[in-house]
Amino acid sequence: MLDMELIRKDRDAVASALAKRLDPAEVTRALDEIQQLDQQRRSLISEIDGDRQRRKAEARAYAEAKRAGREPEVAAPEAGRKQLAELEAELDEVQGRLRDRMSELPNLPADDVVPGGKEANRVVRTFGEPPAIEKLRDHVELSRMLGLVDHERGVKLGGSGFWMYTGMGARLEWALLNWLIDQNVRAGYEFLLPPHLLLDTAGFAAGQFPKFYDDVYHLDRQSAPRGQFLLPTSETAILGAYQNEILETAKLPLKAFAYTPCYRREAAGSHSDERGTVRGHQFNKVEIFQFTLPEQADAALEEMVTHAESLVEGLGLHYQRTLLAAGDSSASMRKTLDIEVWMPSTGKYKEVSSVSWGGDYQARRAAIRYREPGGKQTRFVHTLNGSALATSRLFPAILEQFQQPDGSVVVPEVLRDRLGTDLLTPR
Repeated sequence: MLDMELIRKDRDAVASALAKRLDPAEVTRALDEIQQLDQQRRSLISEIDGDRQRRKAEARAYAEAKRAGREPEVAAPEAGRKQLAELEAELDEVQGRLRDRMSELPNLPADDVVPGGKEANRVVRTFGEPPAIEKLRDHVELSRMLGLVDHERGVKLGGSGFWMYTGMGARLEWALLNWLIDQNVRAGYEFLLPPHLLLDTAGFAAGQFPKFYDDVYHLDRQSAPRGQFLLPTSETAILGAYQNEILETAKLPLKAFAYTPCYRREAAGSHSDERGTVRGHQFNKVEIFQFTLPEQADAALEEMVTHAESLVEGLGLHYQRTLLAAGDSSASMRKTLDIEVWMPSTGKYKEVSSVSWGGDYQARRAAIRYREPGGKQTRFVHTLNGSALATSRLFPAILEQFQQPDGSVVVPEVLRDRLGTDLLTPR
């Protein structure tokens, strides 16, 4: 969530930043309601504190009169309990409404993030040149020619939006995952294999709930009374694993990564640039994550982007780095840089990694803090996450960028030992 103290002290700055993402009139309404609820909350707290102090004084006076054998001039202590209980119930209701309204606000975009949607995204770096291809085939055709992906049986098993890797395709997918795992370990990230079923609290902590609650697969409440869902990305799991913890300052930045399948309800695309394995309900991804001190966040973001790019470069793929506009980045992130690979069949770039800085937004929701050395006060950490990488898009990019006129595909050099060949050939 956002810092309530910041809204109180500098509402104009908060409103200006939120207007990069939301309609200004909507921002005004939201902040008006939040500040009204905040004032109600503070007034109720003051009234309750005053009532408690008064009741303590009256209780002492009542007890002293009884001990002295005098008729008490004040009512018995029990007399005011009903009024106090009513005030406390009203405070709970106001605080719940304030928490709901605050949880609906997105993060404040960083200063160098511009307003707008996809049209305002800015390419900041390009690696290599698009390959010259003599006879262009798309990855779906190549997958069928090479016997790598069985789309029909995937649909038979799971329905629309699912596929099944087969033969050398399954081996290529697994080789990619293992190579990515090795590279992330070498980069100093701790390897985690988290549960795929998470409690709803993890979705709230990551900023995905309540706004994107319907975008994931939930267990029914009878089976999971506390609320459980299939994780849409292991970012949610890594962050959720550290909820309500105070991290050791000396161990920051804390760097972790996880491999999981990702499960999403979003519809598989029917457009040519979303065919095959580019978009579906289940796909594999390796995710890197850092918890940092606030002053470490800038360096961590650049380190993570550079690392993710080194993976794409290691595979020999042509790509670009793009700074996303406020309206095209995740609502819980202050700044996002996408790494997008070239897809020759569509003449477009597709994101294989989004590296994002969340500031303290997620840490506030998850209550993840650090304590300064020698101090008692705790502060919120900053969080950063990034794909390293999403294989369901690397897979088609490799097929398309390295295809040969006869339909064969050259295997990236770093994967050849794992596959035992340097060329995938039509069956």
